[in-house]
Amino acid sequence: VQLQASGGGLVQAGDSLRLSCVVSGRTFSSGSVAWFRQRPGKEREFVASSIWTGDNTYTAESVKGRFTISKDNAPKTRYLLMNAVKPEDTAIYYCALALPKTTYSRDYAKQEFYKYWGQGTLVTVSS
Repeated sequence: VQLQASGGGLVQAGDSLRLSCVVSGRTFSSGSVAWFRQRPGKEREFVASSIWTGDNTYTAESVKGRFTISKDNAPKTRYLLMNAVKPEDTAIYYCALALPKTTYSRDYAKQEFYKYWGQGTLVTVSS
């Protein structure tokens, strides 16, 4: 299983951006997918997650109301929709995939919950 994140770039504060995560190899309908980010000088942190089907979404408080994890008809692709971005959203964004686990609702924000990781895509927000 490999994940490829893309869609990052340089944007201005208040802009919108859509990151994509394409999964190659096996996916699991009851597995989960997440986005994490690592801001300059900080630890990697949870952003948003959902079950692969799109259900049971969670979003970090810092981006709630602005960022949404989503899917469309593209196969094996999940997105992070980023609206009203702020300079503090500047980070490398990673997508991650977890195998089906019954502990998703408890552990969705933990990095160790996710087995597969993409390489990251850089988002830079200018003020």
